Amino acid sequence: MDERDWLTERFEEHRHRLGAVAYRMLGSRTEADDAVQESWLRLSRADTSGVENLGGWLTTIVARVCLDMLRSRESRRDHLVDEHVPEAIPADGETIDPEHEALLGDAVGVAMLVVLQTLAPAERVAFVLHDMFAVPFDEIAPIVGRSPTATRQLASRARRRVQGTADVRDTDFTRRREVVEAFLAASRDGDFAALLAVLDPDVVARADGAAVLMGASAEVRGAEAVAETFKGRARAARPALVDGAPGLVWLQGGRRRVVFGITIERGRIVAIDMLADDDRLHALDPELLDS
Repeated sequence: MDERDWLTERFEEHRHRLGAVAYRMLGSRTEADDAVQESWLRLSRADTSGVENLGGWLTTIVARVCLDMLRSRESRRDHLVDEHVPEAIPADGETIDPEHEALLGDAVGVAMLVVLQTLAPAERVAFVLHDMFAVPFDEIAPIVGRSPTATRQLASRARRRVQGTADVRDTDFTRRREVVEAFLAASRDGDFAALLAVLDPDVVARADGAAVLMGASAEVRGAEAVAETFKGRARAARPALVDGAPGLVWLQGGRRRVVFGITIERGRIVAIDMLADDDRLHALDPELLDS
């Protein structure tokens, strides 16, 4: 076995963990794959003769790649909508071994990814590496360019924000379903006032790339704008279980065309994510609820 084959074999031993780290940070399987590939390229060009812990070294590299991607995402005002909408995992038909599934599946639902996306890039990196992968703060500090103490504060601030969001998130299934069905009824009836009643003032409606191609707006913010968007529509939508929570699915000819992931806090809708990409529809596999 030559040196490159040996290096490739060693990298493959760590690929699943690197993918899990990147996915949690980026919320996109495609971008996570890109980050892992970039880590391989950097490994193939680096002198690793003095590296004692290759897994730790690779985790540092993929974290730096992800941090650059997150900062680039924040600095661009015209970035793709797909970067906003977390991707569910895994898609039907994909083969994922138990270890990989465990790494990805632990608290990485769409709801958690939505919360993580509210964090600043450095906060997200510090929180994910420390709280989800037990990386020590003195190893995270050089990645985010802070002292270990400041890095600890980053993770602590991120943890409070994540826990605070979780605390206010409405967890009563029946109540959430009632809100979703009230939204659906108001939308079908074109009842603007009723729509405003179930929408948070700062609600945001987002669409993935496929939904945009179907005519949806990439992003709409504010209760009045969102209410105007949905007024008199959703006639073909039906209540459904989306990623374990009440949502909606639009059927056409018996085929799922768009899934509406709905996030509710304090009894009002704070986010509507419209997903039309085939892979995402298969991954979410929404289950229709009785009307």
